[in-house]
Amino acid sequence: MIFPFYYPWDLLILAAFGLSILASFRVKSTFNKWAQVRTNYGLTGYEAARRLLDNNGLHDIPIEPVRGALTDHYDPINRVVRLSEPVYYESSISAVSVACHEVGHAIQHKESYPMLVARHKMFPVVNLSSRIAPLLIIAGLIFQQFNQLLLLGIIFFSAAVLFQIVTLPVEFNASSRARNLMVAEGFITNDEETGVAKVLNAAAMTYVAATLIAVLELVKYIAIFSNRNN
Repeated sequence: MIFPFYYPWDLLILAAFGLSILASFRVKSTFNKWAQVRTNYGLTGYEAARRLLDNNGLHDIPIEPVRGALTDHYDPINRVVRLSEPVYYESSISAVSVACHEVGHAIQHKESYPMLVARHKMFPVVNLSSRIAPLLIIAGLIFQQFNQLLLLGIIFFSAAVLFQIVTLPVEFNASSRARNLMVAEGFITNDEETGVAKVLNAAAMTYVAATLIAVLELVKYIAIFSNRNN
């Protein structure tokens, strides 16, 4: 067998991919479920986001609608909150939860939240390494005599994995901020907090699943490299 550790690790990675698919299905189904429930306060996603931005001294950050579903994001380079049309225009628990989550990122940026700062600094390196890593790893797996290519690929891939690990606290912190702010501002009632938590937790699981896949892949490549050198 060329790669003794290949199949065991691939089974784990396939299981992680299954978890990722389940997480993606869950976030869509959870969003759709709570998109049918209008908040008592009646704010749209845009209105909730605008109020939170203004109340946190971020009057200069615009909010733009974008096409698609679950395409919501905060752009730290242009300092813009972009909300998908179902979030921007609707006044559901899902819409307000997602909108406030993205504002959470904007507030992180304003306060220089350490993990977000680290993520921004890592991005240029990761953007390059994530393109190079697959080529080096494939070459290293095919041409065993050039095992150092695999090692180099592992080093580049490690940067991408670290980026995903750093992303986790950024996302969880943004969700925590969103929930606290929504309650403090009176955007939701105590009864509606359950729905907010389900929407935000479902979204967070997609990041957890993606990180798990990346970590398992990295460990697999390290195991292959280590085995070759024994």
